[in-house]
Amino acid sequence: MPRHSTSPTLLDDVKTITITNLKKWEYLKPDSHRSGVITWSWNGQKTSSISIAVNIISSSPYMELSYTCNGTPYDYKVQLTQRPANIGRGHVWYFICPHTQKLCRTLYMVGNRFLHRLAYTGCLYESQTLSHNNRNLHRLLDKVFGTDKLYEQLYSKHFKSHYAGKPTKRFLTIQEKLKQAEGINYAEVEKLISCI
Repeated sequence: MPRHSTSPTLLDDVKTITITNLKKWEYLKPDSHRSGVITWSWNGQKTSSISIAVNIISSSPYMELSYTCNGTPYDYKVQLTQRPANIGRGHVWYFICPHTQKLCRTLYMVGNRFLHRLAYTGCLYESQTLSHNNRNLHRLLDKVFGTDKLYEQLYSKHFKSHYAGKPTKRFLTIQEKLKQAEGINYAEVEKLISCI
């Protein structure tokens, strides 16, 4: 009899539905009811798809999902809610997990339903599975090779470096990372790489 796998399910590799994508696809427009299909692909090949309907007109907004998983049809609703934004203007959309009732902005499909990540046991992000040395190496390599991405963000079209005359947190974070990248000891990089 084969042994069960002891390696954890990686949340980075499972199918997800995010509030960010729903907004990008215009499902969260005020007073709207929209439906469509979400598809996932791997290396350009379609791997799966689900039907989705988002009703914002209702007094209790919801997203309805319809799909078949391992031969079993699923059709259920995930409630949506808004909370005031922390900047004091506007609102932020959240899912209400049908299993845990927790608010979240990303739903993960580990088994056969899209739920909050805490609804599953034994699931980790890939970064949580790295050894201490590998985490240090990743941090260091990110400082060495991540400067291009930082400059891309800094000079992107809608990037705001200041708000109400003060530097934004994002701008200060990018500046700090660029300063750290300038002070890298390349002997330390070579030492870490030789340990692998």
